[in-house]
Amino acid sequence: MSKSKHQQEREWKGRKQSQNPHGKVRSFEEIADETRRDGNK
Repeated sequence: MSKSKHQQEREWKGRKQSQNPHGKVRSFEEIADETRRDGNK
């Protein structure tokens, strides 16, 4: 038996949302802090 359309969509959405292909998203503060550290070299 095949899965119901609703169940397939729910599983697909779960897989889609759990992806994080570009790594952790950094906050603006983290980026600014990193820029300051690199500028002092």
